Amino acid sequence: MTNNIVSEVEISYKNRVPYSQRQKITTSHSAYEVLTQLFPADTIDYRETFIVLYLNRASQVLGYSIVSQGGTASTVVDTKMVIQTALLANASCILLAHNHPSGNLRPSQEDNRLTDRIREAAKLFDIAVLDHIIITNESFYSFSDNGDI
Repeated sequence: MTNNIVSEVEISYKNRVPYSQRQKITTSHSAYEVLTQLFPADTIDYRETFIVLYLNRASQVLGYSIVSQGGTASTVVDTKMVIQTALLANASCILLAHNHPSGNLRPSQEDNRLTDRIREAAKLFDIAVLDHIIITNESFYSFSDNGDI
């Protein structure tokens, strides 16, 4: 007789910020202000990082996750991990962001494809992708402001 062992899956989200103190995203500029606090200052100019903000229906930030860190020209983003974390946080909306170490704010074809892929996956769970923001240490590009979302 074999002894079958099954692993337990445990899911946890710990809310440590009261509603009254949560930051609210109302514009791409307010998102940029929040995001600049999250990107590692010592690597923003040489290593690409992809961060997702998870928001409730009132556009208050529930939390964030650093989804991936890559090299100088790209980083790999697993759509499943983005959606998994959104579901775990019970997020109604998400905001995508990554930096371009080159300083070029123009989205690449891969940036556009990734945004579309995440939007399609999120739509299945009634999660809105509010924006995708490309950040440099001097400025930002908003897909939403430029009609790309």
